[in-house]
Amino acid sequence: MRITKFGHACVRVEHAGTTLVIDPGAFTDPAALAGADAVLITHEHMDHFEPSRLRAALEADPALRVWTNGEVAAQLDGVGQRTTVVGEGDAFEIGGVGVSVHGEWHAEIHRDIPLVKNIGFLLDGRLFHPGDAFTVPPHAVDTLLLPLAAPWSKAGEVVDYVRESGPRVAVPVHEATLSPIGHMIATRLLGPDGPGTGSELTVLGDGESLELG
Repeated sequence: MRITKFGHACVRVEHAGTTLVIDPGAFTDPAALAGADAVLITHEHMDHFEPSRLRAALEADPALRVWTNGEVAAQLDGVGQRTTVVGEGDAFEIGGVGVSVHGEWHAEIHRDIPLVKNIGFLLDGRLFHPGDAFTVPPHAVDTLLLPLAAPWSKAGEVVDYVRESGPRVAVPVHEATLSPIGHMIATRLLGPDGPGTGSELTVLGDGESLELG
């Protein structure tokens, strides 16, 4: 399994002859969708889901399919027949990749801001993308795509989330709000200079890839 980071929360996953793209939002190069078999979207916020861009990709490739929650699917009118609504506890296959769905709600930003639905995707039991939540996968995974910085989190919670999830490797995503200095501080807290997470930290730049064992 090969993952490639494509800006902010988006990753492209290639495995067993299948290519999946998770959360290609407004901060993602549209090239991430080129040649993909499927798109997985965790929730409706614009940094994870850009409707016009995704609709254009669907129109350009009749074979492309989408799996997401009901709120996102409702914004894809006209291409609904190519969108599958999934939620907590669902499991399905895309090509040679098994996918299960975990979680239900976006993390709270502020008590006065209504929560939206959010789902996480576990691929082949070993790669987990939680979207905008600290959803703990059902078992320790090989690789956790870790939301590094968000209006709904603080550094100590990020450390504790890695500890609780217990991945072999944590790969930071969701960090477009950070300056280079902020990114350095956040990743240092997750590495050997921090309080310790028990997991290896692998930082990918945009366009960089990682081969999973």
